[in-house]
Amino acid sequence: MKKTSVLAAAAVLGLTCAISSAAFAQEAGTMTLGLGLGNVMPNSDNGTILGTTELDVGNNLRPTVTFEYFIKDNLGIEVLGAWPFKHDISAAGLGEIGSTQHLPPVLSLQYHFNSGSAFTPFLGVGVNYTAFFDETAKGAIAGNDLDLSDSWGVALHAGFDYQISERGALRTDVRWIDIDSDVKLNGSKIGVAEIDPWVFGISYVMSF
Repeated sequence: MKKTSVLAAAAVLGLTCAISSAAFAQEAGTMTLGLGLGNVMPNSDNGTILGTTELDVGNNLRPTVTFEYFIKDNLGIEVLGAWPFKHDISAAGLGEIGSTQHLPPVLSLQYHFNSGSAFTPFLGVGVNYTAFFDETAKGAIAGNDLDLSDSWGVALHAGFDYQISERGALRTDVRWIDIDSDVKLNGSKIGVAEIDPWVFGISYVMSF
């Protein structure tokens, strides 16, 4: 009985070590694919139009996908993609004035820290290109042509993976993306939307 208990404890310890080691098996040439959800939450101060009229851009939750290739041990290049996000746009005193969709692909360079446990924290920095489309004017400006310009900006990334199998991990992460877009009405610029969102995500990540 005592021998069985010792063997069982050794097996559990071995499994724990294997999972911990797997968390750091991010060697050059490793690739990962992540499938999850991202919630885009624009900054509370979204700029102004028509001089002093404050804008408010709503939140949105959508499926996301990531692909990362490790160019060196623990150092990877990641691409973020998503189903198009849709946001309602409101203006102070006018209510809802429109909506837009956008695709915000992000290319990041990321470092994954070797923590000595099943948790693997990481930090990243990169560039974002946000393409706006399907803008619709509503409410007080309905019937007019609303347009938001595409945006380039810096993107910061932080999070951690928790290894649950040899090749699978659960990921929780947060991004901050610099997104500023010129707002045009019937071709004339009327202000700037300073969206600058936080993006909170959860996903399942597979390595291969």
